[in-house]
Amino acid sequence: MSNKKKIVILGAGESGVGSAILALKHGFDVFISDFGSVSEKYKKQLVELDVPFEEQQHTEAIILSADEVIKSPGIPDKAPIVKKLIEKNIPIISEIEFASRYSTAKTICITGSNGKTTTTMLTYHILQNAGLKVGLAGNVGQSFAKQVAENNYDYYVLELSSFQLDNMYEFKADIAILLNITPDHLDRYNYEMQNYVNSKFRITQNQTSADAFIYCLDDEETMKEIAKREFAAQLYPFSLTKEVAQGAFQQDNQLIINTTKNQFTMNLNELALQGRHNLYNSMAAGISAKLLDIRNESLRGSFGDFKNVEHRLEHVAKVQGIEFINDSKATNVNSVWYALESMNTEVVWIVGGVDKGNDYSMLNDLVKEKVKAIVCLGKDNKKIHEAFGNTIEIIVNASSASEAVNLAYHLSKKGDTVLLSPACASFDLFKNYEDRGQQFKDAVKEL
Repeated sequence: MSNKKKIVILGAGESGVGSAILALKHGFDVFISDFGSVSEKYKKQLVELDVPFEEQQHTEAIILSADEVIKSPGIPDKAPIVKKLIEKNIPIISEIEFASRYSTAKTICITGSNGKTTTTMLTYHILQNAGLKVGLAGNVGQSFAKQVAENNYDYYVLELSSFQLDNMYEFKADIAILLNITPDHLDRYNYEMQNYVNSKFRITQNQTSADAFIYCLDDEETMKEIAKREFAAQLYPFSLTKEVAQGAFQQDNQLIINTTKNQFTMNLNELALQGRHNLYNSMAAGISAKLLDIRNESLRGSFGDFKNVEHRLEHVAKVQGIEFINDSKATNVNSVWYALESMNTEVVWIVGGVDKGNDYSMLNDLVKEKVKAIVCLGKDNKKIHEAFGNTIEIIVNASSASEAVNLAYHLSKKGDTVLLSPACASFDLFKNYEDRGQQFKDAVKEL
Protein backbone atom coordinates (compact mmCIF):
# COMPACT_ATOMS: atom_id res chain seq x y z
CA MET A 1 0.00 0.00 0.00
CA SER A 2 1.28 3.47 -0.92
CA ASN A 3 2.48 5.82 1.84
CA LYS A 4 2.06 8.80 -0.47
CA LYS A 5 -0.30 11.52 0.71
CA LYS A 6 -3.46 11.34 -1.37
CA ILE A 7 -4.79 14.51 -2.97
CA VAL A 8 -8.14 14.59 -4.73
CA ILE A 9 -8.83 17.53 -7.04
CA LEU A 10 -12.45 18.49 -7.70
CA GLY A 11 -12.78 20.13 -11.13
CA ALA A 12 -10.62 19.42 -14.17
CA GLY A 13 -10.27 22.95 -15.54
CA GLU A 14 -7.25 25.27 -15.58
CA SER A 15 -6.79 25.34 -11.80
CA GLY A 16 -7.46 21.60 -11.37
CA VAL A 17 -4.98 20.45 -14.00
CA GLY A 18 -2.41 22.98 -12.75
CA SER A 19 -2.83 21.61 -9.23
CA ALA A 20 -2.28 18.08 -10.55
CA ILE A 21 0.99 19.11 -12.21
CA LEU A 22 2.29 20.65 -8.98
CA ALA A 23 1.05 17.78 -6.78
CA LEU A 24 2.78 15.19 -9.00
CA LYS A 25 6.01 17.20 -8.85
CA HIS A 26 5.91 16.98 -5.05
CA GLY A 27 5.21 13.24 -4.92
CA PHE A 28 1.48 13.15 -4.12
CA ASP A 29 -0.92 10.42 -5.16
CA VAL A 30 -3.37 12.40 -7.36
CA PHE A 31 -6.94 11.77 -8.54
CA ILE A 32 -9.17 14.27 -10.38
CA SER A 33 -12.96 14.18 -10.34
CA ASP A 34 -15.22 16.43 -12.40
CA PHE A 35 -19.02 16.26 -12.13
CA GLY A 36 -19.26 17.84 -15.59
CA SER A 37 -17.45 16.87 -18.76
CA VAL A 38 -13.72 17.53 -19.15
CA SER A 39 -12.64 19.56 -22.19
CA GLU A 40 -10.45 17.83 -24.79
CA LYS A 41 -7.56 20.18 -24.03
CA TYR A 42 -7.42 19.19 -20.36
CA LYS A 43 -8.18 15.51 -21.05
CA LYS A 44 -5.12 15.35 -23.30
CA GLN A 45 -2.94 16.92 -20.59
CA LEU A 46 -4.19 14.50 -17.92
CA VAL A 47 -3.58 11.48 -20.16
CA GLU A 48 -0.04 12.74 -20.87
CA LEU A 49 0.54 13.24 -17.13
CA ASP A 50 -0.86 9.75 -16.44
CA VAL A 51 -3.24 11.18 -13.83
CA PRO A 52 -6.34 9.06 -13.14
CA PHE A 53 -9.50 11.12 -13.59
CA GLU A 54 -13.26 10.77 -13.96
CA GLU A 55 -15.91 12.97 -15.54
CA GLN A 56 -19.67 13.41 -15.16
CA GLN A 57 -19.58 11.71 -11.77
CA HIS A 58 -18.02 11.81 -8.32
CA THR A 59 -16.94 8.41 -6.99
CA GLU A 60 -17.44 8.96 -3.28
CA ALA A 61 -15.29 6.04 -2.09
CA ILE A 62 -12.22 7.53 -3.81
CA ILE A 63 -12.94 11.18 -2.99
CA LEU A 64 -13.70 10.55 0.69
CA SER A 65 -10.43 8.63 1.10
CA ALA A 66 -8.40 11.78 0.35
CA ASP A 67 -5.97 13.30 2.86
CA GLU A 68 -6.73 16.70 1.36
CA VAL A 69 -9.00 18.04 -1.39
CA ILE A 70 -8.26 20.91 -3.77
CA LYS A 71 -11.61 22.35 -4.89
CA SER A 72 -12.32 24.40 -7.99
CA PRO A 73 -13.69 27.82 -6.95
CA GLY A 74 -16.77 27.23 -9.11
CA ILE A 75 -18.02 24.37 -6.89
CA PRO A 76 -20.27 25.68 -4.08
CA ASP A 77 -20.10 24.41 -0.49
CA LYS A 78 -23.67 23.17 -0.81
CA ALA A 79 -22.65 20.61 -3.47
CA PRO A 80 -23.42 17.14 -1.97
CA ILE A 81 -19.82 15.89 -2.30
CA VAL A 82 -18.45 19.00 -0.55
CA LYS A 83 -20.97 18.58 2.29
CA LYS A 84 -19.75 14.99 2.76
CA LEU A 85 -16.10 16.10 2.82
CA ILE A 86 -16.94 18.70 5.46
CA GLU A 87 -18.78 16.07 7.54
CA LYS A 88 -15.70 13.83 7.43
CA ASN A 89 -13.39 16.77 8.34
CA ILE A 90 -11.30 16.28 5.21
CA PRO A 91 -9.43 19.56 4.59
CA ILE A 92 -10.62 21.45 1.50
CA ILE A 93 -8.31 24.11 0.06
CA SER A 94 -8.07 26.23 -3.07
CA GLU A 95 -5.46 25.88 -5.79
CA ILE A 96 -3.96 29.22 -4.67
CA GLU A 97 -3.52 27.95 -1.10
CA PHE A 98 -1.88 24.75 -2.36
CA ALA A 99 0.47 26.51 -4.80
CA SER A 100 1.56 29.10 -2.23
CA ARG A 101 3.11 26.33 -0.09
CA TYR A 102 5.74 25.81 -2.79
CA SER A 103 6.43 29.44 -3.76
CA THR A 104 8.63 32.08 -2.16
CA ALA A 105 7.65 34.74 -4.72
CA LYS A 106 6.12 38.04 -3.58
CA THR A 107 2.37 38.21 -4.25
CA ILE A 108 0.28 41.21 -5.29
CA CYS A 109 -3.31 40.05 -4.74
CA ILE A 110 -6.36 41.85 -6.11
CA THR A 111 -10.00 41.36 -5.17
CA GLY A 112 -13.21 43.41 -5.31
CA SER A 113 -16.67 43.13 -6.82
CA ASN A 114 -15.63 45.17 -9.87
CA GLY A 115 -12.46 46.12 -11.69
CA LYS A 116 -10.42 43.08 -10.60
CA THR A 117 -9.34 41.93 -14.04
CA THR A 118 -8.48 45.40 -15.35
CA THR A 119 -6.44 46.21 -12.22
CA THR A 120 -4.72 42.81 -12.31
CA MET A 121 -3.78 43.15 -15.99
CA LEU A 122 -2.61 46.75 -15.48
CA THR A 123 -0.46 45.79 -12.46
CA TYR A 124 1.03 42.89 -14.41
CA HIS A 125 1.70 45.20 -17.39
CA ILE A 126 3.48 47.72 -15.12
CA LEU A 127 5.68 45.07 -13.47
CA GLN A 128 6.51 43.37 -16.77
CA ASN A 129 7.45 46.69 -18.40
CA ALA A 130 9.70 47.44 -15.44
CA GLY A 131 11.64 44.25 -16.19
CA LEU A 132 10.52 42.21 -13.17
CA LYS A 133 10.20 38.41 -13.44
CA VAL A 134 6.46 38.26 -12.92
CA GLY A 135 3.67 35.71 -13.39
CA LEU A 136 -0.07 36.36 -13.86
CA ALA A 137 -2.54 33.95 -12.25
CA GLY A 138 -5.71 33.40 -10.24
CA ASN A 139 -8.86 34.24 -12.20
CA VAL A 140 -6.75 35.24 -15.22
CA GLY A 141 -3.74 33.82 -17.01
CA GLN A 142 -2.43 30.31 -16.46
CA SER A 143 -2.96 28.35 -13.27
CA PHE A 144 -0.86 29.60 -10.32
CA ALA A 145 -0.01 26.00 -9.37
CA LYS A 146 1.22 25.16 -12.89
CA GLN A 147 3.43 28.26 -12.96
CA VAL A 148 4.87 27.49 -9.52
CA ALA A 149 5.67 23.97 -10.79
CA GLU A 150 7.25 25.06 -14.06
CA ASN A 151 8.61 28.62 -13.67
CA ASN A 152 10.77 30.61 -11.34
CA TYR A 153 9.07 33.99 -10.97
CA ASP A 154 10.00 36.54 -8.31
CA TYR A 155 6.49 38.08 -8.27
CA TYR A 156 2.94 36.96 -8.97
CA VAL A 157 -0.02 39.23 -9.67
CA LEU A 158 -3.08 37.24 -8.58
CA GLU A 159 -6.71 38.10 -9.30
CA LEU A 160 -8.71 36.49 -6.48
CA SER A 161 -12.47 35.95 -6.39
CA SER A 162 -14.34 35.58 -3.12
CA PHE A 163 -14.72 31.87 -3.95
CA GLN A 164 -10.94 31.45 -4.10
CA LEU A 165 -10.44 33.40 -0.88
CA ASP A 166 -12.97 31.17 0.91
CA ASN A 167 -10.64 28.18 0.81
CA MET A 168 -7.41 30.02 1.64
CA TYR A 169 -6.13 29.70 5.20
CA GLU A 170 -2.34 30.00 5.57
CA PHE A 171 -1.82 32.03 2.38
CA LYS A 172 -0.59 35.60 2.78
CA ALA A 173 -0.65 38.50 0.32
CA ASP A 174 2.46 40.71 0.44
CA ILE A 175 0.38 43.44 -1.17
CA ALA A 176 -3.42 43.08 -0.81
CA ILE A 177 -5.73 45.24 -2.92
CA LEU A 178 -9.47 45.49 -2.18
CA LEU A 179 -11.08 47.64 -4.88
CA ASN A 180 -14.71 47.77 -3.71
CA ILE A 181 -17.53 45.67 -2.29
CA THR A 182 -21.02 45.65 -3.78
CA PRO A 183 -23.65 42.89 -3.61
CA ASP A 184 -22.53 40.00 -5.84
CA HIS A 185 -22.76 36.20 -5.72
CA LEU A 186 -25.13 36.51 -2.76
CA ASP A 187 -26.65 33.19 -3.82
CA ARG A 188 -23.37 31.58 -2.66
CA TYR A 189 -23.44 33.44 0.67
CA ASN A 190 -26.96 32.59 1.94
CA TYR A 191 -28.05 36.04 0.69
CA GLU A 192 -26.15 37.55 3.66
CA MET A 193 -24.08 40.57 2.64
CA GLN A 194 -21.84 40.23 5.72
CA ASN A 195 -20.80 36.72 4.64
CA TYR A 196 -19.67 38.12 1.29
CA VAL A 197 -17.88 41.05 2.97
CA ASN A 198 -16.06 38.65 5.32
CA SER A 199 -14.99 36.64 2.31
CA LYS A 200 -13.49 39.68 0.58
CA PHE A 201 -11.58 40.73 3.72
CA ARG A 202 -9.84 37.35 3.82
CA ILE A 203 -7.39 39.01 1.41
CA THR A 204 -5.84 40.70 4.49
CA GLN A 205 -5.51 37.53 6.58
CA ASN A 206 -2.05 36.61 7.91
CA GLN A 207 -0.58 39.97 6.83
CA THR A 208 2.20 41.48 8.96
CA SER A 209 3.60 44.97 9.41
CA ALA A 210 5.94 44.26 6.47
CA ASP A 211 2.91 43.97 4.14
CA ALA A 212 0.55 46.49 2.52
CA PHE A 213 -3.23 46.75 2.34
CA ILE A 214 -4.53 49.03 -0.45
CA TYR A 215 -8.23 49.96 -0.37
CA CYS A 216 -10.79 52.49 -1.60
CA LEU A 217 -11.59 55.26 0.85
CA ASP A 218 -14.71 56.16 -1.16
CA ASP A 219 -16.28 52.69 -0.96
CA GLU A 220 -19.00 52.60 1.68
CA GLU A 221 -19.03 48.84 2.42
CA THR A 222 -15.23 48.69 2.62
CA MET A 223 -15.01 51.60 5.04
CA LYS A 224 -17.86 50.27 7.20
CA GLU A 225 -15.93 47.01 7.63
CA ILE A 226 -12.52 48.66 8.12
CA ALA A 227 -13.98 50.56 11.10
CA LYS A 228 -14.69 47.19 12.79
CA ARG A 229 -11.28 45.60 12.22
CA GLU A 230 -7.63 46.00 13.10
CA PHE A 231 -4.90 45.50 10.51
CA ALA A 232 -1.28 44.50 10.94
CA ALA A 233 -0.34 45.68 7.43
CA GLN A 234 0.58 49.23 6.38
CA LEU A 235 -2.56 50.95 5.04
CA TYR A 236 -2.66 52.75 1.68
CA PRO A 237 -6.09 54.21 0.81
CA PHE A 238 -7.02 55.72 -2.55
CA SER A 239 -9.75 58.29 -3.19
CA LEU A 240 -11.24 60.57 -5.83
CA THR A 241 -12.67 62.93 -3.22
CA LYS A 242 -10.13 63.23 -0.39
CA GLU A 243 -6.43 63.99 -0.17
CA VAL A 244 -4.43 61.23 1.55
CA ALA A 245 -0.96 61.37 3.11
CA GLN A 246 -0.06 57.79 2.08
CA GLY A 247 -1.85 56.33 -0.94
CA ALA A 248 -3.41 57.94 -4.03
CA PHE A 249 -5.80 60.78 -4.84
CA GLN A 250 -6.63 63.25 -7.62
CA GLN A 251 -6.05 67.00 -7.51
CA ASP A 252 -6.10 69.65 -10.25
CA ASN A 253 -6.52 67.00 -12.96
CA GLN A 254 -3.46 65.11 -11.66
CA LEU A 255 -3.18 61.56 -10.32
CA ILE A 256 -0.98 61.78 -7.21
CA ILE A 257 0.54 58.73 -5.51
CA ASN A 258 2.39 59.12 -2.20
CA THR A 259 4.38 56.33 -0.57
CA THR A 260 7.38 56.48 1.74
CA LYS A 261 9.49 55.88 -1.39
CA ASN A 262 8.54 59.11 -3.21
CA GLN A 263 5.72 60.97 -4.97
CA PHE A 264 4.37 60.19 -8.43
CA THR A 265 2.17 62.58 -10.43
CA MET A 266 0.60 62.22 -13.87
CA ASN A 267 -1.99 64.21 -15.82
CA LEU A 268 -5.29 62.32 -15.90
CA ASN A 269 -5.69 62.96 -19.63
CA GLU A 270 -2.49 60.98 -20.30
CA LEU A 271 -3.82 57.76 -18.72
CA ALA A 272 -4.71 55.07 -21.26
CA LEU A 273 -7.63 54.02 -19.02
CA GLN A 274 -10.22 56.78 -18.89
CA GLY A 275 -13.36 57.12 -16.73
CA ARG A 276 -14.00 57.33 -13.03
CA HIS A 277 -13.95 53.57 -12.36
CA ASN A 278 -10.69 53.18 -14.26
CA LEU A 279 -9.05 55.96 -12.25
CA TYR A 280 -9.68 53.86 -9.15
CA ASN A 281 -8.09 50.86 -10.90
CA SER A 282 -5.07 52.94 -11.91
CA MET A 283 -4.65 54.29 -8.37
CA ALA A 284 -4.63 50.79 -6.85
CA ALA A 285 -2.16 49.44 -9.43
CA GLY A 286 -0.01 52.58 -9.12
CA ILE A 287 0.33 52.34 -5.33
CA SER A 288 1.45 48.70 -5.60
CA ALA A 289 3.97 49.68 -8.28
CA LYS A 290 5.48 52.40 -6.09
CA LEU A 291 5.68 50.00 -3.13
CA LEU A 292 7.76 47.75 -5.39
CA ASP A 293 10.12 50.63 -6.26
CA ILE A 294 9.02 50.91 -9.90
CA ARG A 295 10.63 54.05 -11.34
CA ASN A 296 8.30 56.97 -12.13
CA GLU A 297 9.29 57.07 -15.84
CA SER A 298 8.53 53.36 -16.22
CA LEU A 299 5.18 53.68 -14.40
CA ARG A 300 4.22 56.71 -16.52
CA GLY A 301 4.97 54.74 -19.71
CA SER A 302 2.89 51.76 -18.57
CA PHE A 303 -0.06 53.95 -17.55
CA GLY A 304 0.09 55.58 -20.98
CA ASP A 305 0.25 52.52 -23.24
CA PHE A 306 -1.94 49.94 -21.46
CA LYS A 307 -4.67 48.27 -23.52
CA ASN A 308 -7.80 47.27 -21.58
CA VAL A 309 -8.97 43.68 -21.26
CA GLU A 310 -11.32 42.01 -23.73
CA HIS A 311 -15.05 42.02 -22.81
CA ARG A 312 -14.68 45.01 -20.46
CA LEU A 313 -16.11 48.17 -22.12
CA GLU A 314 -14.47 46.99 -25.34
CA HIS A 315 -15.15 49.00 -28.49
CA VAL A 316 -16.32 46.51 -31.14
CA ALA A 317 -17.32 48.59 -34.19
CA LYS A 318 -19.22 51.58 -35.46
CA VAL A 319 -22.04 50.60 -37.84
CA GLN A 320 -24.01 53.38 -39.58
CA GLY A 321 -22.79 55.78 -36.89
CA ILE A 322 -23.95 53.47 -34.05
CA GLU A 323 -21.24 52.49 -31.55
CA PHE A 324 -21.25 48.86 -30.31
CA ILE A 325 -19.58 48.17 -26.94
CA ASN A 326 -18.92 44.73 -25.46
CA ASP A 327 -19.03 44.77 -21.65
CA SER A 328 -19.89 41.08 -21.28
CA LYS A 329 -17.65 40.86 -18.21
CA ALA A 330 -20.13 43.08 -16.33
CA THR A 331 -21.85 40.26 -14.45
CA ASN A 332 -23.23 42.36 -11.58
CA VAL A 333 -25.25 45.55 -11.15
CA ASN A 334 -22.36 47.67 -9.96
CA SER A 335 -20.30 46.90 -13.08
CA VAL A 336 -23.25 48.06 -15.18
CA TRP A 337 -23.49 51.26 -13.11
CA TYR A 338 -19.89 52.07 -14.07
CA ALA A 339 -20.56 51.24 -17.72
CA LEU A 340 -23.70 53.40 -17.97
CA GLU A 341 -22.03 56.21 -16.05
CA SER A 342 -19.26 56.36 -18.66
CA MET A 343 -21.71 56.65 -21.62
CA ASN A 344 -22.05 60.07 -23.29
CA THR A 345 -24.78 59.17 -25.82
CA GLU A 346 -28.25 57.63 -25.78
CA VAL A 347 -27.96 53.90 -25.06
CA VAL A 348 -29.73 50.76 -26.19
CA TRP A 349 -28.85 48.44 -23.35
CA ILE A 350 -28.57 44.66 -23.75
CA VAL A 351 -29.01 43.09 -20.31
CA GLY A 352 -29.90 39.73 -18.74
CA GLY A 353 -28.83 36.16 -18.07
CA VAL A 354 -28.68 34.24 -14.80
CA ASP A 355 -29.70 36.63 -12.03
CA LYS A 356 -27.53 36.38 -8.89
CA GLY A 357 -29.94 38.11 -6.53
CA ASN A 358 -29.58 41.48 -8.29
CA ASP A 359 -31.09 44.68 -6.92
CA TYR A 360 -31.54 46.90 -10.00
CA SER A 361 -32.77 49.94 -8.05
CA MET A 362 -29.30 51.55 -7.93
CA LEU A 363 -29.45 51.83 -11.74
CA ASN A 364 -32.79 53.66 -11.90
CA ASP A 365 -31.44 57.22 -12.22
CA LEU A 366 -28.81 56.30 -14.81
CA VAL A 367 -31.28 54.23 -16.84
CA LYS A 368 -33.77 57.14 -16.85
CA GLU A 369 -31.06 59.53 -17.94
CA LYS A 370 -29.23 57.47 -20.58
CA VAL A 371 -31.19 54.42 -21.79
CA LYS A 372 -33.74 54.71 -24.61
CA ALA A 373 -34.52 50.98 -25.01
CA ILE A 374 -33.68 47.66 -23.35
CA VAL A 375 -33.04 44.32 -25.03
CA CYS A 376 -33.27 41.42 -22.55
CA LEU A 377 -30.89 38.58 -23.38
CA GLY A 378 -31.74 35.60 -21.21
CA LYS A 379 -34.16 32.76 -20.56
CA ASP A 380 -35.97 34.49 -17.71
CA ASN A 381 -36.30 38.27 -18.10
CA LYS A 382 -39.19 38.86 -15.67
CA LYS A 383 -37.07 40.69 -13.07
CA ILE A 384 -35.68 43.15 -15.65
CA HIS A 385 -39.20 43.91 -16.96
CA GLU A 386 -40.37 44.49 -13.38
CA ALA A 387 -37.42 46.74 -12.55
CA PHE A 388 -37.61 49.00 -15.61
CA GLY A 389 -41.08 48.51 -17.09
CA ASN A 390 -42.31 51.82 -15.67
CA THR A 391 -39.16 53.71 -16.70
CA ILE A 392 -38.41 52.49 -20.22
CA GLU A 393 -41.10 52.32 -22.87
CA ILE A 394 -39.36 49.82 -25.13
CA ILE A 395 -38.26 46.52 -23.55
CA VAL A 396 -37.92 43.52 -25.87
CA ASN A 397 -36.69 39.94 -25.41
CA ALA A 398 -33.98 38.06 -27.31
CA SER A 399 -32.87 34.45 -26.98
CA SER A 400 -29.50 34.70 -28.80
CA ALA A 401 -26.67 37.20 -29.19
CA SER A 402 -27.46 37.55 -32.88
CA GLU A 403 -31.14 38.34 -32.20
CA ALA A 404 -30.18 40.83 -29.46
CA VAL A 405 -27.73 42.65 -31.74
CA ASN A 406 -30.27 42.87 -34.59
CA LEU A 407 -33.01 44.17 -32.30
CA ALA A 408 -30.64 46.73 -30.72
CA TYR A 409 -29.45 47.88 -34.15
CA HIS A 410 -33.03 48.54 -35.30
CA LEU A 411 -33.84 50.38 -32.07
CA SER A 412 -30.82 52.70 -32.49
CA LYS A 413 -30.08 55.70 -34.62
CA LYS A 414 -26.84 57.36 -35.71
CA GLY A 415 -24.98 58.72 -32.68
CA ASP A 416 -26.39 56.11 -30.24
CA THR A 417 -24.48 53.37 -28.40
CA VAL A 418 -25.50 49.72 -28.18
CA LEU A 419 -24.09 48.48 -24.88
CA LEU A 420 -23.92 44.80 -23.93
CA SER A 421 -23.58 45.05 -20.15
CA PRO A 422 -25.58 42.11 -18.80
CA ALA A 423 -25.50 42.49 -14.96
CA CYS A 424 -25.94 38.69 -14.86
CA ALA A 425 -24.04 35.45 -15.27
CA SER A 426 -24.10 33.91 -18.74
CA PHE A 427 -24.76 30.22 -18.15
CA ASP A 428 -28.35 30.12 -19.38
CA LEU A 429 -27.46 30.72 -23.05
CA PHE A 430 -23.65 30.74 -23.20
CA LYS A 431 -20.64 28.78 -21.95
CA ASN A 432 -19.27 31.80 -20.05
CA TYR A 433 -19.02 35.59 -20.31
CA GLU A 434 -16.22 35.26 -22.92
CA ASP A 435 -18.45 33.16 -25.16
CA ARG A 436 -21.28 35.71 -24.71
CA GLY A 437 -18.93 38.59 -25.59
CA GLN A 438 -17.51 36.75 -28.61
CA GLN A 439 -20.96 35.90 -29.96
CA PHE A 440 -21.95 39.55 -29.52
CA LYS A 441 -18.86 40.70 -31.45
CA ASP A 442 -19.47 38.13 -34.21
CA ALA A 443 -23.09 39.30 -34.55
CA VAL A 444 -22.02 42.96 -34.79
CA LYS A 445 -19.60 42.05 -37.60
CA GLU A 446 -22.50 40.38 -39.46
CA LEU A 447 -24.51 43.63 -39.60
